[in-house]
Amino acid sequence: MATDFVHLHNHSHYSLLDGAVTVQHLVSKAHKLGMKALALTDHGALFGAIEFYKTAMAKGIRPIIGCEMYVAPEDHQKKTRAGQGFDVAFHLILLAKDLDGYRNLMKLSSIGYLDGFYYRPRVDKKLLNQYSKGLICLSSCLKGEIPQAIMHRGIDVAQSVAGEYRDIFGEDFYLEIQSHGIPEESQVNRGILEISSQLSIPVVATNDTHYLDRDHAESQDLLLCIQTGKNREDRNRMRLATPEFYLKSTEEMEQLFFEVPHALTRTAEVAEKCNLVLHFNEKHLPRFPLPSEEESLEQYLSKLAHDGLKRRFSEPTPEMTDRLEYELKVINQMGYSGYFLIVQDFVKFAKDRGIPVGPGRGSAAGSLVSYCLEITDLDPLKYGLIFERFLNPDRVSMPDIDIDFSDDGRAEVIDYVKQKYGENNVTQIITFGKMMARQV
Repeated sequence: MATDFVHLHNHSHYSLLDGAVTVQHLVSKAHKLGMKALALTDHGALFGAIEFYKTAMAKGIRPIIGCEMYVAPEDHQKKTRAGQGFDVAFHLILLAKDLDGYRNLMKLSSIGYLDGFYYRPRVDKKLLNQYSKGLICLSSCLKGEIPQAIMHRGIDVAQSVAGEYRDIFGEDFYLEIQSHGIPEESQVNRGILEISSQLSIPVVATNDTHYLDRDHAESQDLLLCIQTGKNREDRNRMRLATPEFYLKSTEEMEQLFFEVPHALTRTAEVAEKCNLVLHFNEKHLPRFPLPSEEESLEQYLSKLAHDGLKRRFSEPTPEMTDRLEYELKVINQMGYSGYFLIVQDFVKFAKDRGIPVGPGRGSAAGSLVSYCLEITDLDPLKYGLIFERFLNPDRVSMPDIDIDFSDDGRAEVIDYVKQKYGENNVTQIITFGKMMARQV
């Protein structure tokens, strides 16, 4: 009978220029192998979290959102190396149990990039303690602090470090053992099992997945060469030591860890603790400050739109008024009145400050409301543009208004929005470059 095993340490192509497997392929193979749950623990960031969550749910696999964090040896803002010829930070796996854990994972990742970046986005133990709620911690690979201590500083120091992490995460701290055919792993695994026995900290077995199948090892090696700017012939360059960093079946993991079967079954225990539920059909819009408490968002939007109609067309026809009322009805029914008020507010700010604003592009140019609010400057009636391409009650999705600001004034507009609606309500969209065939 097969062991109930779950992979808890996996990297996708969102571990940029390191992971050599897409989220889709990772989940598909896990499904093919009959896995009931799967974790994603990309390096330092949560770029693939939502894609992974949705893909796993669609396949009937429990998604475990995690991250392989970089932990600074001291304060995360202090630019020091970790010692023993090691890198600038130790590795540590964190997994979200619930929404609190997911939020703390995002918080830690953001702090790492914004405050602790030194070659890599780093946090420290003080931050881990502050944001530990809802998180499960695994001691990570050979680059983790405990394995490094076992190899270079002795079992007593390693045991002391393990105690620190247990103090932070309590029963949600697990020691991690791996077997990729690397000689140092045998020494580390013996030390891990000894610490587990001495401190009663449970052990889990993982495979540090960086690619899908064994024969993909060469492709992943080339990816590392691109990342580090090295030739493959360079014997001193960064590389994965063996072709064993692929998504293994339960049977393969049983063969590797037949002496410690509890380390395999305990992975299912960890997975059972992870019950993160994310909702994608909720709208979380900032609050638009109304000039009067007597007025609703819908009433104020209607007032501005009708005022704008008279400004745009000195003598609006009944057909124009009907079109405007229809659009306002759809906008209000879909709950986007506040959204339109916010957009017209910062567009007005830009224009009042003399910051050039584009005339409008995309489907938003088909909205008469947008034209009357001066969000766009293209008359949709003159050009026969269709509102339903922009907003359609039968296809509920957030409005997407593309607005162009001049390079000189864009930062000023962003600062205005941050100050008025709260910095936590403003974000920049990231775009990932794809490693297409020609680029490779």
